[in-house]
Amino acid sequence: MNKTIRRASLFTLLLVFALLVRATWVQFYEGRALADDQHNRRNAIQTYAEPLGNIVVAGRAVTGSAVTDGSDLRYRRTYPNGPLYAAVTGYASQAYAPTQLEGIYADLLNGTDTRLKTVLDTLTNKRADPGNVVTTIDPDVQKAAYDALGDTKGGAVAIDPGTGRILAAVSTPSYDPSTLTDATTAGTAWKRLNADPDKPLTNRALRQPLPPGSTFKLVVAAAALEDGLYSSVDEPTVSPSPYTLPGTVTPLRNESASAPCTNASIRVALQYSCNTVFAKMAVDLGQDKVRATAEKFGFNDSTRDVPVRAYTSVYPTGMDRAQTALTGIGQFDVTATPLQMAMVSAALAHDGELVAPHMVDRITDGGGDTLEDYDAGARTTRIVSSRTAAQLRSAMQTVVEEGTGTNARIAGVTVGGKTGTAQHGENNSKTPYAWFTSYATAGDKQVAVAVMVEQSDAARSEVSGNGLAAPVARAMMKAALT
Repeated sequence: MNKTIRRASLFTLLLVFALLVRATWVQFYEGRALADDQHNRRNAIQTYAEPLGNIVVAGRAVTGSAVTDGSDLRYRRTYPNGPLYAAVTGYASQAYAPTQLEGIYADLLNGTDTRLKTVLDTLTNKRADPGNVVTTIDPDVQKAAYDALGDTKGGAVAIDPGTGRILAAVSTPSYDPSTLTDATTAGTAWKRLNADPDKPLTNRALRQPLPPGSTFKLVVAAAALEDGLYSSVDEPTVSPSPYTLPGTVTPLRNESASAPCTNASIRVALQYSCNTVFAKMAVDLGQDKVRATAEKFGFNDSTRDVPVRAYTSVYPTGMDRAQTALTGIGQFDVTATPLQMAMVSAALAHDGELVAPHMVDRITDGGGDTLEDYDAGARTTRIVSSRTAAQLRSAMQTVVEEGTGTNARIAGVTVGGKTGTAQHGENNSKTPYAWFTSYATAGDKQVAVAVMVEQSDAARSEVSGNGLAAPVARAMMKAALT
């Protein structure tokens, strides 16, 4: 063999070797990534070759599957009551990545979760029968919230304080997930929904933190009682009215000039929603103590899964005393979701303990056998003392019976709550946010609720927690207790 042929042969062998190395790399190292790639249509074909498992509310599926026409994707997802449950289910789309419970439990619902496979499935490599997601949602409470929010832009959450079960999670305006399920028509719906200025795809119940306004005064009051700054909700505070923000010449006033806020007790200050009392209380405690209590309730927790990941509710750091004062009334950089404010009321209602909120009861295999029970594993955490919780429940009852929350009254039911109207925009130039958080007890039944109305058709002068949010909470509490 001459030199030229020898060199050509060696080069050819190197090329063959390189091809073998590359093929091995693709097969054993990149194969999984290629199989999971969102652009690999085989995945979609496999996912939609059979009906998906279902998301279940009170024993009835709120999802379904329908045969498609003229597509290699045999089935598509359907939602019989799509807008009502959109904030819970999310969507499973042939064109877009699934969201909410559809996304979290995608493997379970399409049958690829390894826990679903039988021995025979493993041997034959057959796709297992899909599993189901059984939620904690109460259909009556969900519908009450949805109907009561109506045409407003807002969110609402209801929790069973004793179990942590989320009974309702509603966001309005809603959307119909069914419009996003078919690959041939989803693009048009996607563009329309994303162009909508009301942002219907935003989950305002769990994933839109906004200034909570005066509902945050419950957290400040809890911090003051736990710290010993005040011994009870009926002890007079040291609170001038108006109150000059520390380091400034800016007076902070109360919504009603005639309200008895000067040196008011915590009960009276909650009843009349006295800004001056809680702004000074936050300064007297200091931002670190207020933050510590807020974090016990769940603020600044970036890992809150219910199991949908909730957006972080924030109590800020690095403030001066004037800014700390504003946080005492739920302003400056304080933000919260309806879920977070429902957690505050739930902890106070449950004697100062918070049962981790969750909206999935259990997941099952295709035969109905439980794979994981979330109710049984719900963690309970002590937030405030039993005495502090009892005192604040009593003060919240005064708010509803004699104060700013009278629209939440329910005959024959013990109701406690707190209103909030949070400023929005520079110099409060935009429509304020209306809030209400509450609890209700009737016999052995109990519920905690938070409602946020981001925008409505009401005149600016009529925007208040009692006017807009409390009636929604009342409807939800009635539905939960009957």
